[in-house]
Amino acid sequence: MDHVRDWTKSDECGFTLLEVLLAIALLAIALPILLGLRNFDLELQERASELTAATLLAQEKLLETELVGQYAIGESTGEFLNIPLGAQMTMQTTPRAVGYKWKRTIAPTPLELIREIRIKVSWLRGGLEEAVEVSTYVFASRLTF
Repeated sequence: MDHVRDWTKSDECGFTLLEVLLAIALLAIALPILLGLRNFDLELQERASELTAATLLAQEKLLETELVGQYAIGESTGEFLNIPLGAQMTMQTTPRAVGYKWKRTIAPTPLELIREIRIKVSWLRGGLEEAVEVSTYVFASRLTF
């Protein structure tokens, strides 16, 4: 009789070297991709946070312009250093909106008593300037010409 061995289920209880190497190769391919997606997610979250902050700052500056009620045609620029209108003074003064700048443009419209107010908030992101712009129209009295 030949010494042929019959394979039974008890003989197949482990992984072959080829199976282990294949599993490691799959992990070596998948892990960098998954880690890259995580980094991309963090970058998107940071960008969304910056866009939200810039939009809120632009709306704040637009509201401030409307509350002051002076609509002289022209441009003005600045940074968000002072405390916003209506805010309470606190004992601690912390830097506010560091790196963000604003530009306000008040322009005439075809209607004599209507002005367009545009607020552009910009900031640097990786050496490139990003910006958000909001605008509205206001009724200007004859005294503000």
